[in-house]
Amino acid sequence: MKIRFGYVANALGLWDASPSKALTFARYSALPKSERMEKLKSITAQNLYHTKRILYYNLAHEIELYRLSSSLVPLATHPEVMWDFISPFKQEWEELGQLIKNFNFRVSFHPNQFTLFTSPREEVTINAVKDMEYHFRMLEAMDAIGSALINIHIGGAYGDKETSLNRFHQNIKTLPLEIKKVMTLENDDKTYDVLETLVTCEKENIPMILDYHHFMANKGEVDLPLYLQRIFDTWNSFHLSPKVHISSPKSEEAYRSHADYVDLDFVLPFLKMAKELNQDFDIMIEAKQKNLAMHKLVEDIASLRGVKRISGSSVDW
Repeated sequence: MKIRFGYVANALGLWDASPSKALTFARYSALPKSERMEKLKSITAQNLYHTKRILYYNLAHEIELYRLSSSLVPLATHPEVMWDFISPFKQEWEELGQLIKNFNFRVSFHPNQFTLFTSPREEVTINAVKDMEYHFRMLEAMDAIGSALINIHIGGAYGDKETSLNRFHQNIKTLPLEIKKVMTLENDDKTYDVLETLVTCEKENIPMILDYHHFMANKGEVDLPLYLQRIFDTWNSFHLSPKVHISSPKSEEAYRSHADYVDLDFVLPFLKMAKELNQDFDIMIEAKQKNLAMHKLVEDIASLRGVKRISGSSVDW
C-alpha cells in the first residue's frame, strides 16, 4: 500500500513565499482609478511567482501532492471588479501548468465555506457557481483539468437536513457539467457526517474525500471501517487515487481546530484501518505548520514497523 503526502498552499521556510497575498475591496476602492488595475496585476504576479517557487520546492523534496491557494487572484469574483486575470498572465499560468504536467504533481483547490449548494437563497447558489467557475478557469489556464480537483463541503442544514440535501441535488444542476466533473465533496465537522456525504457523492457520482479529523469530531452513527471501502470506491470512475484529509485537534477544548503538527497517535487508528484495504491513496495534511508538519508525519510513519519510506513524501506499508 503506497501513501503519498502533501500540504496546503504555503511552504514554510521559503522566504516571503505566500501565494495568498490579498487586496481588500476597501483598499482597492481607496486607490485612484488609474492605479487599481496595476495593483491587482502586481499582487497576482507575486502570487503566481510564489506558487512557482513552491512547486520547485515540492520537486526538490519529491512532494507530488499540493493544494493551490484559492487566493491566487485578488477580487477575482467581486461583483464590482470581476477582472480578466487570465490574459495578462497567460505565460505564467502556462508555466505553472507545465511544471504540474512535467513532474506529475497532483494539485487541487479548496474554495471557502461560503461555496455551497444547500442555501435557500438563490444568490448564494449563484455566487457558489461563480466561485467554482473562478477555480475552474485557473485550472483551464494551467491546462490541469485532467490532474486536478476542486473540493467543497455540502453546506449548511438550515434546520432541516433532508430538505437541504434535496436542495443540494437541485442546486448542483446549476453548476456546468464540466466543472462538476472535477469536483469532490468532503464530510464536515459539524453538519454532514461521513454517511450523509457518502450517500450524496454516490447519488451524484462525485468522489468523496474523507476528512478523518472531521469524522472524529462528527461521527454520527458511523462505524468508519464499514464505510471506508465504499468511500474509496467513489473514485472508481476517476483516474486518480482516493484522497484523504488528515489533521489532529489543537486541544480537547479546541477539538475542531487544527494543531500545528499531526499527532501520530491520533491518526494511527485510521492508517491501520486503511491498511486492511491494501489500496494506494493520498493524504493531504491540513496542519498549521504546512509542509513542516507533513515532513514530520512522514518521518513518524516511516519509523513504524513494516513501513518503508520510498521518497521524500511517500511510504509503502
